[in-house]
Amino acid sequence: MKKEYYEKIIEELIKLIDEGVYIVDKNGIGRFYNDTMASMEKVNVEDVLDKKFHEAFPEVRKNDSTMLKALLKGEPTVRKQQTYKNFYGKEITTVNSTIPIVVEGQTVAAIEVAKDITDIRRMSDTLLELQKEQNKRKTATQSASPAGTVIKKYTFDDIFGENEDFEVALNRARKAAENDASVFIYGETGTGKELFAQSIHYCGKRKDKPFLAQNCAAIPESLLEGILFGTSRGSFTGAVDREGLFEQANGGTLLLDEISAMPYDLQSKLLRVLQEDYIRRVGGTRDIPVNVRIIATVNEPPEDLIAQGKLRKDLFYRLNVINIQIPALRERPDDIPLLAERLLEKYNKKFEKEIWMLSEGAVKKLKNYDYPGNVRELENIIEQAVSMGDNEHVLTEKNLAMPTAARKGRIPAPEYEKSIPLDKYMDELEAKIIKSALIEAGGNISRAAEQLQIKRQTLQHKLKRYNLTEK
Repeated sequence: MKKEYYEKIIEELIKLIDEGVYIVDKNGIGRFYNDTMASMEKVNVEDVLDKKFHEAFPEVRKNDSTMLKALLKGEPTVRKQQTYKNFYGKEITTVNSTIPIVVEGQTVAAIEVAKDITDIRRMSDTLLELQKEQNKRKTATQSASPAGTVIKKYTFDDIFGENEDFEVALNRARKAAENDASVFIYGETGTGKELFAQSIHYCGKRKDKPFLAQNCAAIPESLLEGILFGTSRGSFTGAVDREGLFEQANGGTLLLDEISAMPYDLQSKLLRVLQEDYIRRVGGTRDIPVNVRIIATVNEPPEDLIAQGKLRKDLFYRLNVINIQIPALRERPDDIPLLAERLLEKYNKKFEKEIWMLSEGAVKKLKNYDYPGNVRELENIIEQAVSMGDNEHVLTEKNLAMPTAARKGRIPAPEYEKSIPLDKYMDELEAKIIKSALIEAGGNISRAAEQLQIKRQTLQHKLKRYNLTEK
């Protein structure tokens, strides 16, 4: 195949890639540069192609460039965060992987693949600064007035339930509030894990110290370490000295929600912090003592997460000093009327309604539903019913809008036709179930995956397989 054919293949291939791609030859001259990279770096493709790297990016220091490191030293860089200025002086932040192309011992080119995290980085920095300012305001307010608060605090008075298994979990949480041991909470999405965590903090001896929460699945892994442990100037290009959540939460409690979403390597660093009670900022050399109580949560059984390699076994044992398992709402149907009454009272006040009670039919309908979204979903159902109510004083089953396929019993399986091969029949059945779940979730793939109890990526794969994606 001719050289120009290969070049055309590469050119077309990098157009299909979501990440930015930049390829330079042995002289550092840009040979390929896709539109994604151009959009990310806010430059025109012609500003980079056929130009030397230092001409296209004059603001990037030679010692900081992963591209030049690969080209001149033959050293690869994997998933490194960089903040630099583009050709027009616009500051951007990316996560880069750069590799040298070596032929017969000579570096003949370098390839860089980058993902833009400028907005995410800016948002994370802003969140840390806001959290720091909020802590300062909270301290000042409380010193002026013991009753002063900045955010809503939840205590055990805000948690309702009389179910036997739920009472076991609640009693363990109350006991946990009396000491400083690490707590590990397992409960499905919507069961109230953060309510338990806040109650443990605000009913314990650390109640006057910070309570901070971080969802480990909400932040890209490239930024999470800096958010937790802080950064030191020079740790990566554009880095500044900044406290992380551990320093901000010193003396108080740090809630790590969905801890299994934390990168495996970062889990080992967290384990070391828990064992030694000090942190070291990203790129820093100084050990900083911290006194932070950790409450960790997961929404899948921890033994399954360990088996899947998502949760380190040693970290789980370190955190699982006090174990609390919150039962799903479908496992405590006797609590549904009590919770519904409390929520009815709450939303009567919010929407200025006078709905005094639930009819027997409404209670029966509420109890005959399995709540894939748990208490959070029950609250949404009651809020919707009250907000849409007229002048009635009794909430009836007609006021309750609930998905039908999520009722107990789920979708009835159609009768098997022996003329159809079993594998084809199973595919058709699975496609029907997925389609029904999507309809009930209003087309929201994440919600449908949660209802089907499968991963979002798995559902996306099945949607393509059964041609259920939008045309």
